[in-house]
Amino acid sequence: MTKKTDDPDSDFTNLIRHIQESRGIDFRGYKRTSLERRIRRRMEEVGCDSFAAYHAFLEAHPQEFVDLLNTVLINVTSFFRDNEAWEVMRREVVPRILERKGDKGAIRIWSVGCASGEEPYSLAMMFAEALGTVDFCRRVKIYATDLDDAALNTARHATYAPRDVESVPEALLERYFERTNNHYVFQRELRKCVIFGRHNVVSDAPISRIDLLICRNLLIYLEADTQGVVLPRLHYALVNDGFLFLGKAETQLARSRMFEPVDLKSRIFAKVPQEWRRTAGGSLSLANDANGSRNSQQARLLESIVDSSSTGYLAVNAEGVLVFANTHARRLFDVEETDIGRPFHDLTISYRPTELRSRIEEVRNSGRMVRIEHQSFTRPGAEPSRLTIEVAPLYSRDGKPFATLLSFFDTSRIFLLQQEIEAAQESLETTIEELQSSNEELETTNEELQSTNEELETTNEELQSTNEELETMNEELRSTNEELEVANEEMRRQSEEAGEYRRYSESILRSIDVGIIVLDDTLAVQSWNRWSENVWGLRNEEVTGEAFLDLDIGLPVQRLRRPLHDILETQAPAEPVEMEAMDRRGRRITCRIRLSPLLYDNRAARGAVLIIEDVTERARSDTFAEYLGRIIGQSLNEVYFLDAASFTFQLVNKGAEEKLGYSLDALRQIALHDLMPDIDAAAFGRLVGPLLSGEKDEIVFETTIERPDQSIRPIELCMQYFGEEQPPILVALAHDVTERQRIGLDDSRAEHTAS
Repeated sequence: MTKKTDDPDSDFTNLIRHIQESRGIDFRGYKRTSLERRIRRRMEEVGCDSFAAYHAFLEAHPQEFVDLLNTVLINVTSFFRDNEAWEVMRREVVPRILERKGDKGAIRIWSVGCASGEEPYSLAMMFAEALGTVDFCRRVKIYATDLDDAALNTARHATYAPRDVESVPEALLERYFERTNNHYVFQRELRKCVIFGRHNVVSDAPISRIDLLICRNLLIYLEADTQGVVLPRLHYALVNDGFLFLGKAETQLARSRMFEPVDLKSRIFAKVPQEWRRTAGGSLSLANDANGSRNSQQARLLESIVDSSSTGYLAVNAEGVLVFANTHARRLFDVEETDIGRPFHDLTISYRPTELRSRIEEVRNSGRMVRIEHQSFTRPGAEPSRLTIEVAPLYSRDGKPFATLLSFFDTSRIFLLQQEIEAAQESLETTIEELQSSNEELETTNEELQSTNEELETTNEELQSTNEELETMNEELRSTNEELEVANEEMRRQSEEAGEYRRYSESILRSIDVGIIVLDDTLAVQSWNRWSENVWGLRNEEVTGEAFLDLDIGLPVQRLRRPLHDILETQAPAEPVEMEAMDRRGRRITCRIRLSPLLYDNRAARGAVLIIEDVTERARSDTFAEYLGRIIGQSLNEVYFLDAASFTFQLVNKGAEEKLGYSLDALRQIALHDLMPDIDAAAFGRLVGPLLSGEKDEIVFETTIERPDQSIRPIELCMQYFGEEQPPILVALAHDVTERQRIGLDDSRAEHTAS
């Protein structure tokens, strides 16, 4: 069983297809050998040994496309590259374009393969010098196209290093560039007239009505067939009398019939309009005698010459009938004697080796010759050959066309030689271009090495001086090291103290029986003590850094949004807030929340501090006290609240008001002993003295109370002193003993009767 091997051609094709699908760059038409060589160069740099491996590398590293395209597309360019050719352009081409366009005509220029923009900007400077900046901006449009998006982005920024502008004359550099730091930026006004875009000259439609087209050293990378496609596109893009500026390596293109040289050395050409004109001339005419035979010696001589020619001739009259075929044409296309006089479109030769009927019609309509180059033709049993066909009108002596002549030339050898010459020339020119690119790279590298060498020499001297300084500094560093050790010990001690202080602070926060939450200026949680963990069920590490207002806990935090924003703005504490909440066990609690700004050194607020206290029991006590107060206030039993110094009434319940017979406002002007007819103020003071001094907790005594209607009512008073209240207060509970006295009298009478 044989081992299956990879197919390099298939892998290379797949790689090219992947590049096209990923980046939209079509390399069809490029010379395979040159393309393969440059891709292999990039493969060596990234360490890939096969096209399949490099294909996988591209899929894994998309950024490699940038380096690959820079290597394959050879973005070698410079300002005014080949200065002598640009001087010819300035001296001969530009004046002719301006003369043809007049004072107001628009000028359109196309730079194909513009790379990083030096070429179109060179054109802008050249025409701005000829027209002036104002007229240039008004009349000139420069279209600059390339396949490489990265190069186009560089061109649009128009920012170049000093090395890039070395070929720009000093006067132009000062006039059209702005110096920024260590770079030069092309003038903004002129830059607006240069339009950059991505364009494939092989497959995309050309830009039309171009006065000057620059395509330098691009065609040499294309196959011969592709050149045959591109060159007519460039011809079509130009206006009549437009100019084409090629690279100095593109020699073979100078022989194209579509262009004529303006300066061959500089590779500057002018467009030749495709309008061939042929002056009507004499034609071969065969006069017939009365018997229809050709008897004249001239006719026999002409017939002999035509039949002995190595060129095949066929003649078709105005009615489309084959009227003549020489010997060579009969042998070549198997034309029989009987075919003479037959309609031409019925013969095989009318469509083989190429379709000729439409060409004959074209010649009849236009009156111009049509030439069909190198058509493939194969006769049975013979080697394939190439035929060049000329279709031309034949004119009578009066200048009127009467037939069409088809001439067939065997150009097989010329075609082969031309192919070989073109291939050799293209290979040579490609090599020249690569050598030029390598030479430029070597020159750049040489300059960089020279600069590096000078820097190294300078650095060596500096290092020697620095070495001496280092020896001196070494002694200083030893001394400094000892000081650093002392400082390090001090820092270690301070670090331990800081750590101890931090632990101490955390212990205090964790031990405090209230919730303490610290927020930063964005209201994100910075600190969350143990009370908060226990009550809300979230650990410190779970909430640190989280937005406080987004926390899902039992506390309705959204109600604190406005107070929190207010203290950040005013930097003043907010009023305490009480709200209902639910702890992590589902128990409803009442929280009292105090909000304060977090201030550093009395500066702007850096956040907020929330102190949350569970006041559920206190609230319940307060509620109970309010409840108890309401009960006591509504009770019919008498309750007096007296001032401890003057014994005046401060507050009484509803039962006291009814039984004393005075309103509360009136009672506040009266002392308790003023309502007791049996006791004066001094006696009353002595009576309650032990209570006020703390000797007794309470005193109980009986007395009488006088109502406003002069009626006397006996009561029992139970008094207590609450000295810890602010202000201190006496509380008296009065019980009416009238019924008790009556019951007592009845009991004594019963005892007396019994005795």
